[in-house]
Amino acid sequence: MKEITSKFDKVLNASAEYGNVNHEPDSSKEQQRNTPKKSMPFSDQIGNYQRNKGIPPKSYKDSKIYIVGSGIAGMSAAYYFIRDGHVPAENITFLEQLHVEGGSLDGAGNATDGYVIRGGREMDMTYENLWDMFQDIPALEMPAPYSVLDEYRLINDNDSNYSKARLIHKLGEIKDFSKFGLGKMDQLAIIRLLLKNKEDLDDLTIEDYFSESFLSSNFWTFWRTMFAFENWHSLLELKLYMHRFLHAIDGLNDLSSLVFPKYNQYDTFVTPLRKVLQSKGVNIRFNVLVKDLDIQSNTDGKVVEALITEQDGKEVKIPIGKDDFVIVTTGSMTEDTFYGDNKNAPIIAIDNSSSGQSAGWKLWKNLAAKSAIFGKPEKFCSNIEKSAWESATLTCKPSALVEKLKEYSVNDPYSGKTVTGGIITITDSDWLMSFTCNRQPHFPGQPDDVLVLWVYALFMDKEGNYIKKPMPQCTGDEILAELCHHLGIIDQLDDVIKNTIVRTTFMPYITSMFMPRAKGDRPRVVPEGCKNLGLIGQFVETNNDVVFTMESSVRTARIAVYELLNLNKQVPDINPLQYDIRHLLKAAKTLNDDKPFVGEGLLRKILKGTYFEHILPIGSEEQEEHESFLTEQITKFKDWLKGIKG
Repeated sequence: MKEITSKFDKVLNASAEYGNVNHEPDSSKEQQRNTPKKSMPFSDQIGNYQRNKGIPPKSYKDSKIYIVGSGIAGMSAAYYFIRDGHVPAENITFLEQLHVEGGSLDGAGNATDGYVIRGGREMDMTYENLWDMFQDIPALEMPAPYSVLDEYRLINDNDSNYSKARLIHKLGEIKDFSKFGLGKMDQLAIIRLLLKNKEDLDDLTIEDYFSESFLSSNFWTFWRTMFAFENWHSLLELKLYMHRFLHAIDGLNDLSSLVFPKYNQYDTFVTPLRKVLQSKGVNIRFNVLVKDLDIQSNTDGKVVEALITEQDGKEVKIPIGKDDFVIVTTGSMTEDTFYGDNKNAPIIAIDNSSSGQSAGWKLWKNLAAKSAIFGKPEKFCSNIEKSAWESATLTCKPSALVEKLKEYSVNDPYSGKTVTGGIITITDSDWLMSFTCNRQPHFPGQPDDVLVLWVYALFMDKEGNYIKKPMPQCTGDEILAELCHHLGIIDQLDDVIKNTIVRTTFMPYITSMFMPRAKGDRPRVVPEGCKNLGLIGQFVETNNDVVFTMESSVRTARIAVYELLNLNKQVPDINPLQYDIRHLLKAAKTLNDDKPFVGEGLLRKILKGTYFEHILPIGSEEQEEHESFLTEQITKFKDWLKGIKG
């Protein structure tokens, strides 16, 4: 890139940093300190300073990029190769086994046959990589120069999200959801978990660590249903989630910390991103199955020399040049999805003996057979009963169900504004069923008299309370019956069925990325020694980010591009709000159901009338002080420390 940097050669030629950047800095291992030799931002420093365009150390104008999988991770990789790597868009080719792009970010159908969305995305304002990309992508409906981010902000800045019925029970009665209901020992258990090193949590489950009182609390109901955690899932992943979303914990019960798009995830994100990439010249080849990679080891490391594909029933080998790069999405949350409708339950033609044989898993398994650096896919795809759940998309004309929905809605469902504000969980459902209605219309072109609802359940092995079968054995009409029972409108079931189209989806691997894991089970984004191969998606290792978010997909793609091209640019670690004392204090009080935390009175006394008084969470006026106040607080603090140390 001589022509770009020529005016700066004197600086760059004398620099020990240029071309020697840690592309994925780790804030959990960094003591933040300015030194004479420090030139890069702190590991989790975010903001506009990180928006500089990357300058590769050499030109990649002749490099070919092959991206296996056209989900959000793969599409993000293409974007960063173009923006920061200056790779010509026409040099980038997607190889996609399906006939449509988007991966797990789906959304399809129509009002006549029924819409279908396998899952949704609860979004957060701190998705730094996602918003970094989408502030450059032209908006779906707004004119130039507005971006997807601008459009997103316009909606959410003017229509706040919250729930007025987060929990219901007793045939549709709204349940008090104001409290977490955590005892002192459960609060201490959370604090201890936050203090534990990640390396100490290999293969542990949530139920290995937490008590029954925690697992039966409102807090856990909020958490597990919002994020789709099961008791047997990874304790390590739960810890990472708690750090990642610590700032949002006071909005966990009423969902006020969330932001949602205007439309479904496919039309909101995939469509505008695809349009940009294709307009620049990126190639998308559908119905191409990549079965394996020909990887050779030499003195330089591991190099991909060819892609082994299947096209039109024939094996085709695609050679990879010495300056080319390969990006692979490993594993899949939504492969082997089985579909049903009003009259038919999904025919589930898979079990543990046949799992993990579909394309995305098979490719990862073939890689893993070559070297331990590629991880252990069998840890994630071999226990369907622990990684599966089912969802249902309801396409609703006016009915008793719609009228009942209005009782739980923040705004009229037809208003275009926030409806339920996120999922509503039925706490006495043996399926642990939840449902939601996002802003409507949920699809462009959706008729004015149609609403789209989404339903899912976590317990796949339990019989329903009304329909005495597990959810996967049920037709769409039977799922409607179970829902109507819990809403107290079972006597109007015929009306509901007549006006509701149901499309069901059973997904064997939908929470497979939450399965208990140990170090090495997931490969790094650029596995050790690999020179032209990056792995992306939900089954690769990052330092501190979580899985099951769009942000983590984008992060893995960005890391892959920066590291493979050796850009003089870093991918910031997750948003540092977990270290902000304001959020730490707020979290402590929130976990205690807004009652004062230990030492709060002392802090209020010290900080009253000072510049830093505002860092304390909102609370009632100080109680009348007495002589032993200080001694009392110190004693409580000492007892608290003893509790933490166990």
